[in-house]
Amino acid sequence: MLGKLRAIKLKPIIDALRDTRVIGAIGFGVIALLVSWSSVGVIQQNFTLQQQIAQLENEITIQGLENANLELRNEYYNTDKYLELQARRQFGLAAPGETVLTVPERIALEHSVEVADESDASQQVQTDKAWYQQNLEAWGEFFFRGFREQ
Repeated sequence: MLGKLRAIKLKPIIDALRDTRVIGAIGFGVIALLVSWSSVGVIQQNFTLQQQIAQLENEITIQGLENANLELRNEYYNTDKYLELQARRQFGLAAPGETVLTVPERIALEHSVEVADESDASQQVQTDKAWYQQNLEAWGEFFFRGFREQ
């Protein structure tokens, strides 16, 4: 009995599959699905290629800027000012009317004064304050730094 019920339910489906219109509609659907799938692949490939093109264009721009920078540096190396500075630095030469004094390194270091970094000094000042005062000043700096720069 169960087999008879199944045969009755499947009979309209089997009859519909024999109709050429249904077969054509199924075929059209399969072809439309394949074309859509292919289009998605092409769109994905185009997107990837556009990203690569943009990256290469950025690299070309960067290389152009580096080349321009090197050209400017080469022009600077050909100026008289650069030659004068190098002569002063490497050979201890002086311009007419100037006197060159050579101080031994040992003597220069004896009379030099050690300078602390500004960041170290500000850290030292902040550690002398109470924690709540440091906290309030840090928040004030955070919120009002734009006003202090003006």
